[in-house]
Amino acid sequence: MRTGFKTLPLRTKVAALALASCVIFLLVQALLPGSNRLFAHTQRWTTASAFVIRSKFLRAKAMAPRPPIHHPIPKLMADARQSFDDKIRRQSRTLSQAVAEYERRYKRLPPKGFDEWFEFAQENNAVIIDEYDQLGRDLEPFWALSGVELRRRCIQVGFLPSVDLVRIEAGSTRTIDVSKGFEDSEVGARAKGFRVMLEKFQDRLPDMDFPINEKAEGRILVPWEENKFSNLTADSSLGIEHVLGGEFIPDWRGDGNVWEAYRRTCDPSSQARRLFGSLRAQLKEGQAPISRLADAGVSATHISDDFKFPENVDDTFDFCDHPWAHYNQGHFFSDWRTIHALYPMFSPAKGAGYSDILIPSHYYFSSTKRYTYGWDPVNMVIKDVDDMEVPWEDKSDDIFWRGATTGGGSSPPGFLAQYQRHRFIKMTSDSSDVNKSIVFADPPGTNNFVSAQVPIGQLNADMMDVAFTKAVGCTQYPGGCDGMRKDHRFADAVPLGENWKHKYLIDIDGMGYSARLFALLKSESAVLKSTVYTEFMSEWIQPWLHYIPVSQMYNEIYNIHSFFSGPSKAMLAAANATRGAYQAAGLTTRRLDGDAELRKIAEAGRSWMFKYGRKVDMEIYVYRLCLEWGRLTSDDREEMTYQG
Repeated sequence: MRTGFKTLPLRTKVAALALASCVIFLLVQALLPGSNRLFAHTQRWTTASAFVIRSKFLRAKAMAPRPPIHHPIPKLMADARQSFDDKIRRQSRTLSQAVAEYERRYKRLPPKGFDEWFEFAQENNAVIIDEYDQLGRDLEPFWALSGVELRRRCIQVGFLPSVDLVRIEAGSTRTIDVSKGFEDSEVGARAKGFRVMLEKFQDRLPDMDFPINEKAEGRILVPWEENKFSNLTADSSLGIEHVLGGEFIPDWRGDGNVWEAYRRTCDPSSQARRLFGSLRAQLKEGQAPISRLADAGVSATHISDDFKFPENVDDTFDFCDHPWAHYNQGHFFSDWRTIHALYPMFSPAKGAGYSDILIPSHYYFSSTKRYTYGWDPVNMVIKDVDDMEVPWEDKSDDIFWRGATTGGGSSPPGFLAQYQRHRFIKMTSDSSDVNKSIVFADPPGTNNFVSAQVPIGQLNADMMDVAFTKAVGCTQYPGGCDGMRKDHRFADAVPLGENWKHKYLIDIDGMGYSARLFALLKSESAVLKSTVYTEFMSEWIQPWLHYIPVSQMYNEIYNIHSFFSGPSKAMLAAANATRGAYQAAGLTTRRLDGDAELRKIAEAGRSWMFKYGRKVDMEIYVYRLCLEWGRLTSDDREEMTYQG
């Protein structure tokens, strides 16, 4: 028997042993019922051991030195340079190329006079020839209206408060008050500025009217249904009161607000069109989000909001899908009533969802000591270099801003503390010990980046020189004017030239767009820009090349400064406290001069102003706008089309 088993094939032996093991196991289970506890105990011990081993592994992994952090800013800057260079290379060089590109983009031929416009642009050394997509989007809804309807609507909307009319008639321009029927010397500055922009080519243009918005905020909010189905548009031949459903009252007076009007522009399936909007909880001063991993001594691996850098400003931010964000923007609480019908309104800026038609700001075109870099009021000339300009090496290494507490109205009241300027000044006035995640070079001047937790109070002391200079509407602030002064830093007003003493100049929206942008760009300092507004030249200027974009929540601003200016004493102290958290600099470490990179942005922004932001570039834009508007308001659009 024993000899027979030895002679069996190996496969048969294995099968026999397996069968015998199963039989023994079943006998033990039948004869000794308590054996289940033994197996269960063994299983629990095995599970517990695995959990302990895994926990030790994760903790050891978390405690092990991590590799240096990959910083995204160098790639953002390189991509921006490539994108802008490609855009410039694509621009048309001949009239035939420009016509073909126009037809390719807009699926129609350009307007009559396009050849003369192209000649005007060439004579004035314009580089941007084809980038007018925003203008096309502004005008597209008006193709659904006839010329006579548009002309009638221009006159009707001109009767409304804070709207002036610029009229081109028989080759000359004038500003008129349509309610009086004659030229009015008291019309607003925007209408006067727009009229001046037309002077060089007004004799080449057909008769037309331009209703000019005299408010900083956008005015036209057309409900989604009316934009989608043009047959819902009311007949203006019965008067503007018929279109608007009654007499137009310039302010809300408690019977509505901008946000409620804005919501109607959103798709019915969007979050904003739901009955209840969502409001995110706001952390108070001294509060910080709870991190269970950090409490356990394990660092989280997700990217902090402090280290997320936007590719662009938030001028296309979708408030329809993110309704909670509207609480942070003052223009949604403006006291001025919006117009809920498709009327032509020419404005210097607008937020996403508005149907205004963009024109260059008169502040950019005119010359004033408050908004013009290099303005010499004695000799009445604009100098290339401002008298108060400071060499780069002598500029202070901080972020500078001064301004009033403007930024919104009080319809409804109670939200002033959350408006864009108030949030920024309160954040930079915070002297608490709440930590921010800061990434910086260690050693300084290299591409070896590490992270540390640094109290925001120390960061503000090291980086920020920002303050309000004037309290506007402070009675609406929680705690009144005293409460506003307690929560925010206030300082004396300064002349525009004081800005040039600082390397970083941040530009923030007020009641509408910020009119200081062109002055800041023309300086020899680097511009940080945070906005939710689109302007006429938004397609012409490149973020991360000509300026540094900042999100509307400003979370990343400390890490922007630490990348370009290197670690402060507070950062180095925090790094020394956690010296073993990151691998030391090694063979892959390279030199990175952040200050030189910041200076490149400052120089590129200034160069853009002399190449693409000139007064004549604004005139070229307006000239093309006039050709488009002249075709739209004509009775025979075919006859007003360029035939080649």
